[in-house]
Order: sequence, then structure tokens, then C-alpha cells
Amino acid sequence: MRPFTYERAADALSAVKAVAENPGAKFLAGGTNLLDLMKLDIERPTHLVDVGRLPFAGVEEVNGGLRVGGAMVNSKLAAHPRVRELYPVLVRALVSGASGQLRNKATTAGNLLQRTRCAYFYDTTKPCNKRQPGSGCSALEGVHGSHDAIFGASKACIASHPSDMAVALTVLGASVETLTPSGASRTLAVQDLHRLPGDTPQVETDLAPGELITAVLLPPPPEGGQVYRKVRGRASYAHGIASVAVAGGRVALGAVAHKPWRAAHIEDALAAGASAVEAAEAELSKADRSDRNALKIALVGRLAAAAIEESKTRRTA
Repeated sequence: MRPFTYERAADALSAVKAVAENPGAKFLAGGTNLLDLMKLDIERPTHLVDVGRLPFAGVEEVNGGLRVGGAMVNSKLAAHPRVRELYPVLVRALVSGASGQLRNKATTAGNLLQRTRCAYFYDTTKPCNKRQPGSGCSALEGVHGSHDAIFGASKACIASHPSDMAVALTVLGASVETLTPSGASRTLAVQDLHRLPGDTPQVETDLAPGELITAVLLPPPPEGGQVYRKVRGRASYAHGIASVAVAGGRVALGAVAHKPWRAAHIEDALAAGASAVEAAEAELSKADRSDRNALKIALVGRLAAAAIEESKTRRTA
């Protein structure tokens, strides 16, 4: 563990300024991802600003939807009566993530900002453009596995984003509310929060340095059934090999790209009268195919078709 300094934020604006003015500073809330990465010498912050005790842990009704504080822990969010009533796809995604112990600590904002579970990112003996820009991507010629992206990847990075919650929020059309270093607030769609890797995979979101997610805004739930399905190597504490969120006529895929993947081709095909299988094939025809990802592409197709069919029999929100 490298030495670092620590402060507990008295208010959101002072927290934002503290991180914005110090290039080596990081926000700390639940710490379920950041502290692990610090122990592995992947993250090396020189200063931690604790925002976990700021008053951003509530849920309130706004314009037929909900406003969820960024410090709300995952287990409490999944158990909230109005969330369970209106957004079952979000509840299923939340309880699919990590383990019960981690969900008791992980926060809403932190869940969105967690980093990839690519094995080469975690192995500091191997080159990784996320850890050290310009060093190369070991995964390109390495052992391909569950963390490989099949959409939107580049020669610089083929890692996928690990969040389950972000996939459900994307399909629901949710947005994040942030506080910028200038003291202004802005709203950004979850679908637009994360970036594709391009030549700069170390830049993972469109947040400015020091910008803090204070809340997630959920619009009124769409009509139709809501479903979340996930395939993983074991039942708990495991990142998904693939996941699918369906809410009404909307579909999003998880663990397939550098960001939650809104499946526009599936949605268009379904709207045109295609079957679930045909719609899934329409999306996967655009996948980045290689000799090593055929199994994952086939799995995503079957999972998406099954989730779409299940949504037709699920109750509406």
C-alpha cells in the first residue's frame, strides 16, 4: 500500500474542489472497488476525499419517477418499496451484482464508476493501456474470456464494463445529476456517461476531473414487462459473462462493451415485427467477430432472445 492522505468531506462543493485541485486525489464512498485496486497497486491516489457521509443517500419521488442519491447503497436501493414496485429490472440487476456483503457497502455512484474486471488489467506484470497508456493491450493476443467486448472495442482495449446496475439504468433511460468544480450542476444520460475506448481507454467517462455524481434520476417506468438476465461463472461475487436488460420495447446488453450497450438494432427489429431470435441476430450481426469470441456472441444471442420472451409474460411496472 502506498502512502496517501485522507479527509472527510464536510459538504459536496468542498469535496469537488479538493479533488479537482489535486490531480492525485480520488473520491471515496463505499470503497468496494477503489480500495481493492489500491491494494493491488493499480490505483495510486495520493489523497482520498471521503464523500460517503454526505447527505446523498435518499430516494424521493420526482415527476412520476425517482431521484436516488449517489451515496445510496445497493442493498437499500434494491429493497426500497417504490423501486421494487416501479423498476423490477433495476432490482434484479442490483441483486445480481457482487455479494450481499459488498451490496451493503457499494454506492449508486460508485457502482457506475467501477473499473473493468479484465484479468490483464488486474495483472500488473502485463501491459495494459488502462493502467499505463501506450503500453499495449495484453488481451488482444492473450487468453480471451468473459471480460472481452464484442461491441465498440479498439486495438487499444477490448475490456468490458462490469456494472449490472448501469445496464438496467440504461434500459430505463436514467440520467445522472452531477456537481462540477465550478459549483454548477448538470445532467447526463447514463447511456452517455461512459466512453468507448478508442485510443484513450484510460479515460472511461465523460465526467470532468473532480465532477461528482450526486444522484441518479429515473424517469417514469416504461410500459411493458421488465426483465434482467445474467450469466456468470458462479452464483455470487462474479462479474457477468453477459447480461440483458429489457424494459418494455427497450433492450440493453451488459459485459459486451466498454459501456452498457443500448441494443438499438434489437429494438428496431422488434418494432418492425421481428421475432426475439431475429432481433437478437440483427444486433449481433454488428458484433466485432473473431475466432475467439464465437461462444460469447452465441451466448448473448440466446440470452437476449430468452429475456425478450420472458418480458412478454412479466407484469408491467
